[in-house]
Amino acid sequence: MASIAHLSDVHFGRHDPAVVAAVEEFLFAKRPDLVVISGDFTQRARVAQYELAAQFVERIEQGGLEVIAVPGNHDVPLYDVFRRFARPLNRYKRFIDDELCPWFENDELAVLGINTARSLTIKDGSVSLDQMVKIRESFINVPPEKTRILVTHHPLFAMPLGDEGELTKVANRSMDALTAAADARVDLLLAGHFHRAYSVSAREMVETAGAALVIQAGTATSTRLRGGEQQSFNWIELSKGNVQLQVHRWEEGAFVGGRPTFFAYDGGNWSFAGRNEQEGVPAVPFDERAS
Repeated sequence: MASIAHLSDVHFGRHDPAVVAAVEEFLFAKRPDLVVISGDFTQRARVAQYELAAQFVERIEQGGLEVIAVPGNHDVPLYDVFRRFARPLNRYKRFIDDELCPWFENDELAVLGINTARSLTIKDGSVSLDQMVKIRESFINVPPEKTRILVTHHPLFAMPLGDEGELTKVANRSMDALTAAADARVDLLLAGHFHRAYSVSAREMVETAGAALVIQAGTATSTRLRGGEQQSFNWIELSKGNVQLQVHRWEEGAFVGGRPTFFAYDGGNWSFAGRNEQEGVPAVPFDERAS
């Protein structure tokens, strides 16, 4: 059984230091096999904001945890027009990771990150033709018993924003990217961007999307909250064909874990497989998960 802490949209420069500290405390106590950060490290891609984000990542790594990350649209300068078009992710590469499409693999997981942030868009993202090739080629030699995961900042599906039926925009060439992910037999699609925790089978969104489970993360540490959502991150425990997802939300000075939700893969689709009836408990102090 592998464990993943899935964070997104930390937005240093518009962050809450108390929430940041609580996230770190959780990570060091629970010690996941992998920490995934799916973009928007900064609020406006300024040096001081990147320095704070880099210190956050460095503390996690110095604590002995593995991190895989991708940039988001906020990590591209908005108002510095020259830098935006000439060197859009130069600061990300300098402070966070020189690799924009990182790879992680261990005995149970194979994880590819894809950069969807672009200079020409303010909020929206895109997947290039070369990246689609990379998705297919990266997973070719991955043994079938490993869980295959694709990480992007922008979701590849139009996600509901609330109860009014409004949907998010999707990354450019998202359908082609989903075809590539299906060809690569990707099991999980992890993303962020719209600051809302959400999970669903890909085939429930688009019939031809392939057999993947879509897991969206909310904003982990930002004060930029939307639609009544609090800061949150995902705790994922998984083995091939089985996923337990627990969303931890910031409530009254602590992260509180919601009821774990279970998904199972039946050979052709991911389906809801039940929910732990135990009420969420504060993540600090850290209680053991109910069996």
